[in-house]
Amino acid sequence: MGEQDRGYVADRVHRSYYCSNGHVQDRKFAAHIDVADIPVQLDCPNCGMPAGQDKDNPPVILKHEPYKTHLAYVKERRTDEEAKDLLDEAVASVRERRVRLAEAAVNTK
Repeated sequence: MGEQDRGYVADRVHRSYYCSNGHVQDRKFAAHIDVADIPVQLDCPNCGMPAGQDKDNPPVILKHEPYKTHLAYVKERRTDEEAKDLLDEAVASVRERRVRLAEAAVNTK
């Protein structure tokens, strides 16, 4: 099979990206795009570290942030008092809804 069967192969530019853990990612970009549009760094799909084009000096993270859960992000935004107020409000709403449903069930009998 050749180009007549598969179609025309566009010109490409090859770039290799290296992360600090030794992973290498080869990426292909369309040759017609501007060199400034080709990213200088990518996130390594293997480890999540930044990957750059310089094999001898891959980019490093100065401070590695551990993975945070959704709850950790919520705790950063809310104080304990705000969280208690929100919880009390949610519990009151559920109680009101249950009371309404119970009263509606009694009235339909």
